[in-house]
Amino acid sequence: MSGTVSSLGSSQINSQLAAVQARLQKPITQLQAQVNAEKTSISAWSTIQGTVSSLSSSLAGIKDVASITNRSATSSATTIATATATNTSQTGQYNLTNITLAKQQEIYSAAQTSASSLLSAGGSLTITLKSGKTEQVPVAVGSASLNGIAQAINKLAGGVKASIIGGTGGSRLVLQSSATGGSQSFTVAGTGGLTKFSYSPASSTTSGNFTLAQAASSATLKINGVPVSNATNTLTTAVSGVTINLAASGSTKVTVGSSPGGVAGALDSVATSLNTAIAAIAKQTAYVAASSANAATASSAKAGPLLGNFAASDLSNQLLTAVTGAAASGVTSNSVGLTVSSTGAVAFNSGTFATAYAANPKGVAALVTQIYKALNIVTTSAIGSGASTSTGTAAGSNKGSISAQTTSLQNQVTSLTSEASQIALTNNNELQILIQQYAAAEAAATTASTTQAYLSIFSSSGSTSKG
Repeated sequence: MSGTVSSLGSSQINSQLAAVQARLQKPITQLQAQVNAEKTSISAWSTIQGTVSSLSSSLAGIKDVASITNRSATSSATTIATATATNTSQTGQYNLTNITLAKQQEIYSAAQTSASSLLSAGGSLTITLKSGKTEQVPVAVGSASLNGIAQAINKLAGGVKASIIGGTGGSRLVLQSSATGGSQSFTVAGTGGLTKFSYSPASSTTSGNFTLAQAASSATLKINGVPVSNATNTLTTAVSGVTINLAASGSTKVTVGSSPGGVAGALDSVATSLNTAIAAIAKQTAYVAASSANAATASSAKAGPLLGNFAASDLSNQLLTAVTGAAASGVTSNSVGLTVSSTGAVAFNSGTFATAYAANPKGVAALVTQIYKALNIVTTSAIGSGASTSTGTAAGSNKGSISAQTTSLQNQVTSLTSEASQIALTNNNELQILIQQYAAAEAAATTASTTQAYLSIFSSSGSTSKG
């Protein structure tokens, strides 16, 4: 446009056209300012939605308080036994006495010069478990060494495992039952070149080429004086809801008590996410007076893009009320360490929570459940539920209030942008017409000037001839 104006060669016309352009641009500039303001509001809502979405995710941690581990089990002698407890366990003390560990049967062969030296012939081993199950282990002549026998047994992966132990006296084949318990004892019958690897003791600890190093046995102990036997050193049914891991012979005391750690951790996460959401809303709706602004901007006040927005302020109030208004079985949010300051800051004190939980675990659990339900209603309303039907997503069912706000703002942006474009098009047409009019006027003026010049010449020539 400026090139066309400049081509007219008239500074006066250019100045007039520039004034017209400025006048025509003014409403477009105002619309663009409105568009930028709406986009800033959309960005603010997007920030809030992100924090509310994070809060919604953290609520999953307190959705089912009963599923959070709220029992702890401690042992007075962890070198003897350790324990863990589930929510179904009863609090109390359990004295574990006369503990003997469950063991595997273990036998070892006479020493051989070398684990890789071949025997005179191959053969087979028949391993018979106490349960009556038999396992056949064939060993070819080319593999009939201690190493070959061990490999053949382990390849079977049955009730017995094998290893080689070497020492100054030579190498020995060691056979061990795969599991502990008195029912895991076994015998071995060899054939061919493996006959000497038979083991079937009656009363002696030595049979054939093998010596009994350890007999298979179950764990035994007394729990509060009651005799208990278990095939393994992990007891899962002796005390309901408690798993006891035996580590050594002896005695210890296992104490099962209430443990608020799991619930406290989940509630702390919710408090942190809630605080972040409240702070985000406060920032987007904040007003800073000119007197409190920093030196560089002290001449004007500052305002968040959502200052005065009822939906944003109401969301913040609903989130805070979900906490401050919660009460169950005589327990309140404050009494469990979940507090809200006068500025809207949310804080959680795990020590206060532990004290309240110890005094009234059911009441605290009921309160946490109520807080979950209240916050879940608010967050779902804000960010949507994502509900769907058999024919697809239900109309409007997953559109939360924040989405509704941003959709409305985006529609406004689209409308304003379209309006600005239309005005720009109209302005351009008007300016082009004006330029054409100026050009025509200037051309007419130029023609008139040229005609006048010719007339002046003829008039001057006529006067000279008469003289």
